[in-house]
Amino acid sequence: MAETVFLDIPRLLFAAPQSGSGKTTVVCAVLRALLDKKLRVAAFKSGPDYIDPMFHSKVIGAKSRNLDLFLTGPENVKRLLAKNSKDADIAILEGAMGFYDGMGKTAEASAYDLARTVKAPVVLIINGKGAALSMAALIKGFKDFRRDSNVQGVILNNVKKMTYLFYKDVIEKETGVKACGYFPHLPECNLESRHLGLVTAGEIGTLETIVERLAEQAEESIDLEGLMALAQTAEPLEYEPLDITPLGNVKIAVAQDKAFCFYYQDSLDLLSMMGAEIVPFSPLQDTALPECDGVFLGGGYPELYAKQLGENTSLLTDLRKKLAAGLPCYAECGGFMYLMEGYRDNDTLYPWAGAVQGTCWMTDRLVRFGYVNMTANTDNVLCKAGDSIHAHEFHYSDSDQNGAAFTAQKAGKAVSWPAAQANGTLYAGYPHLHLWGNIGFAENFVKACICYQQKRAEQ
Repeated sequence: MAETVFLDIPRLLFAAPQSGSGKTTVVCAVLRALLDKKLRVAAFKSGPDYIDPMFHSKVIGAKSRNLDLFLTGPENVKRLLAKNSKDADIAILEGAMGFYDGMGKTAEASAYDLARTVKAPVVLIINGKGAALSMAALIKGFKDFRRDSNVQGVILNNVKKMTYLFYKDVIEKETGVKACGYFPHLPECNLESRHLGLVTAGEIGTLETIVERLAEQAEESIDLEGLMALAQTAEPLEYEPLDITPLGNVKIAVAQDKAFCFYYQDSLDLLSMMGAEIVPFSPLQDTALPECDGVFLGGGYPELYAKQLGENTSLLTDLRKKLAAGLPCYAECGGFMYLMEGYRDNDTLYPWAGAVQGTCWMTDRLVRFGYVNMTANTDNVLCKAGDSIHAHEFHYSDSDQNGAAFTAQKAGKAVSWPAAQANGTLYAGYPHLHLWGNIGFAENFVKACICYQQKRAEQ
């Protein structure tokens, strides 16, 4: 058994009563303001969301990470928090949805569940617009709903300075929660949205200006020293480190551009820990795959660049030929779509890679949404038949060939459906996997890359 160690990094989890309360805006403001004070900051996002960590990453200049209790389990959540915050002065965690909103009617895998798991003091971000003493009732309700909520601070969002100062003392008296400041409405700092959430950080040309303005406001109206003091009250966290053994030296080409940008950084890091060199490439710009022993096509917004992707015929041809020759490939959601024969936009069919069967198109609704358990029906590049891993689906697109290599069962329900096309060198499907959810899947993919490398060397 691995030796138990303790994590004593100061940490806070920012949460809210519901989505749309301004968590990401306030968290980004706090992150940059702490950085401006020359503090080393580690950033994390609760749950499976890809987009908010992109904003964190742009703010702190280093990759933000996901902490997802369902996808990876509590022990790996602790390990990933420890691994990614070991050199930081403070770890800032952003909750997802409402504080207690977990799977189905439960708090399982919620921000509350995460705060409890990693022993993080909680700061609520309350939308105070149009409210008075009711803010105190709301805060007290969230604090007392569970005895171990650990709600210790609050920031009032969308309120003016005089409103905050007027209600600050009564909020603290009525709730026993420390008022850590306020944040006024800043219309010049609004962030746009689209069907999968906020637009990505890289698409906002004025993001740096926005973040600087947010940090200035945080410095003015948020008690940063009080937040640091609160973070330092976090209890030591017990966990068991996990040693990952390198398997060999291989190169894995990873699609990274505006069309393909949804990746769990810890999944990429896990492949690197096993000996893989991550080689970025752009399906939008590059005319051929880089020299590689495997390819990873993540999710994103390929439908927004359907024509441009289809016109890059040299890369599509190169990808199709190499996959047919046995190049290992791991493709999920948008990457899965890209491998299909084409993308339909009304009466127009844009030809894509044609490496797997089927065409895809956008719908006007979420086709699949939520956590699932994936069980393999056949042996494939990631696992043996019967092996399983937790996953997440979130897509408005659909296909006439979703595959049946796995069975996806809705978490906590009896509902299931076939998912993914897969064989000895390929996994391609809509569900998003976090490779720390079953490290064997990552090991098998790297081993397949090693096998491909060796076969090429023998030719």
